[in-house]
Amino acid sequence: MDLTPLDPGDTPRPGGAPNPTYDPQTHILTPIAPQPRSRWQRLLWPRWLGWRRLVGGAVLLFMVLVGWLAITAPLSKSLRPIAPPSVTLLSAGGRAIARRGAVIDKPVDVTALPDHVGEAFMAIEDRRFRSHLGIDPQGIARAAWANVRAGGVREGGSTITQQLAKVAFLDSDRTAARKLREVLIAFWLEAWLTKDEILSRYLSNVYFGDNVYGLRAAARHYFNKRPEQLNIGESAMLAGLMKAPSRLAPTSNLAGARARQKIVVGAMAEAGFIDAATRARVRPARLNVRTVGALPTGTYFADWAMPQARDRAGTLYAEQTVQTTLDDRMQRAAVRAVNRAALGGAQVALVAMRPNGEIVAMVGGRDYKASSFNRATQARRQPGSTFKLFVYLAALRAGMTPDDSVSDTAITVDGWSPANSDKRYRGDITLREAFARSSNVAAVRLQEQVGRDKVIRAARDLGVTSPLRSDPSLALGTSGMTLLELTSAFAAVANDAYPVKPHGLPAAERSWFDTVWDRQSTFGKSRRAMLLDLLSATVNQGTGRNAALRTQVFGKTGTTQNNRDAIFIGFAGEIVTGVWVGNDDNTPLKGVAGGGLPARIWRDFMASAIGSVPLVLAAAKRPARPPEEVLPGLNLDIPPITVGDVTIGIDRDGLTIDPASDQPRDRPRDRQQDRAPDEREERRFDLPPLRPDPGDEEPPYPDGN
Repeated sequence: MDLTPLDPGDTPRPGGAPNPTYDPQTHILTPIAPQPRSRWQRLLWPRWLGWRRLVGGAVLLFMVLVGWLAITAPLSKSLRPIAPPSVTLLSAGGRAIARRGAVIDKPVDVTALPDHVGEAFMAIEDRRFRSHLGIDPQGIARAAWANVRAGGVREGGSTITQQLAKVAFLDSDRTAARKLREVLIAFWLEAWLTKDEILSRYLSNVYFGDNVYGLRAAARHYFNKRPEQLNIGESAMLAGLMKAPSRLAPTSNLAGARARQKIVVGAMAEAGFIDAATRARVRPARLNVRTVGALPTGTYFADWAMPQARDRAGTLYAEQTVQTTLDDRMQRAAVRAVNRAALGGAQVALVAMRPNGEIVAMVGGRDYKASSFNRATQARRQPGSTFKLFVYLAALRAGMTPDDSVSDTAITVDGWSPANSDKRYRGDITLREAFARSSNVAAVRLQEQVGRDKVIRAARDLGVTSPLRSDPSLALGTSGMTLLELTSAFAAVANDAYPVKPHGLPAAERSWFDTVWDRQSTFGKSRRAMLLDLLSATVNQGTGRNAALRTQVFGKTGTTQNNRDAIFIGFAGEIVTGVWVGNDDNTPLKGVAGGGLPARIWRDFMASAIGSVPLVLAAAKRPARPPEEVLPGLNLDIPPITVGDVTIGIDRDGLTIDPASDQPRDRPRDRQQDRAPDEREERRFDLPPLRPDPGDEEPPYPDGN
């Protein structure tokens, strides 16, 4: 190091800083004192910010940005349809029953299209698409100037790449943050995709009006041809729709679409894509709209089955056709049975399934157009005495049999005293009689004997997923659940396998893993026979006699407090059906119980569904004619027709007319409409009153305080 002292006349250091001084006696070099930094220097370049830190921060920011783009804007997402594709549901017999979703077709490859197709879109949407890097500063400046001159927003400066970023990755918010994300994603797309790939994905996703997405679907819809066959005029008309696809859709605004087509053709000439002679030869495009058979977009069954159908169809561009389990004949029978019923102002729901859970018919209300709320799958209502199925199953699991005795006497649990509706108690009776008569005190006594947790366990095993309150009134069905849940539980008994999962599509082939780990359980031959014994007693000698058919029927009635809900659920002939009647506002019904109107709707539907004939218990049969007097050719019974409370039928014994609501003639007519005497045993007058709460909140229960 040269320590030669500097002469006073030496040139000072750059910047005006003084030279360091050296003392030859002490050999000490005095350093230069740091000069104070200006305010702007301190603000623009802090001492802690060095070049290394600056470069490191930039690298880190770049890595975070790339990671964010990889997560929020995966390139594969631009290959997916931006709207749910159209799904057509077919019945089990192949009839189209509903269609929902956008009209979408397979993606296009711009390299396989005529040049003028892509050029029409570039001419009107992004003339410098082939040269910019995702954003077009010149186009942005031109649009801004045009908007200033117009006094408002008239043009946009977004490139095709930015439009793809917007439709494929972003929402429609008009905020600065969304615009920044749009620019970043545009750079991302330009970095990883070729221009042809970007244009192809753009043309495959954009909206063309009339619920049509993508160029291939638009060409099919408006011109009934493939996009490879589009001429210049047709291409220009489709490109012109980008400005306002809903307003300019040629099916409703042909004049506006043709005027826009003319502008696009002029832009193609200005951009040099076509010459003047070609421009002059272009004629207004002529439509050839492909007609599609009109189908309802929704029904009660379609609304329920559509999510399953979309999962089955996957995320494909092309329209999908999915077959369902709905049986056309049974659906018509369900609608007829509901329409024939004397419902007054009440609502109704019906769901029918095979024992394996395949839904064959569904009615979610009286009128879908008036209310699309599905009371079979969405409404959680109290099941009433139909819940006793789980109480008695728990009792059978505890070792009891239908012939065992249970005390039909008054009982008080936690300060609450349930009662039979007629205030009559029969002492010790069999479980069979208690179930058939729907004894409330017997059900509560059995529940407390076996344990409420065992009753809840039985309900869960049979597929009930709704919340269940562990209180004494549980046995009487005070916890809300859907009709579909409850019907599926009865299907488990019919199927001798639980749980039964209701489904609207044919069951997919199960893997060996699902077969091993997701296996159904069985009741066992003896226990199932006892359940069938109980369920048949209800129809043969109990509260469900109005559901009797000339075949073996198993079922249970249910009526909730103050007749707010009336339910019958049963099965016969490999069909399990649940019927609910009630008011949407949860107000009481007038004299309607589960063994009355719901049981007759069930019987009317099931007679047609399984080809049986109602067993008219109350009808007086005419004496059989001698063989020679029997009408020739009358070898088959003709199912009766029920009109209101009158049933008319013809069989080998002649004409049968039953005007007495199928009640036994040796019993007095009940004063309350639609009620047989034995049905009164299902009513629970002593239950605490319901709060007028909305939704599915369960009724209050006194805690004894």
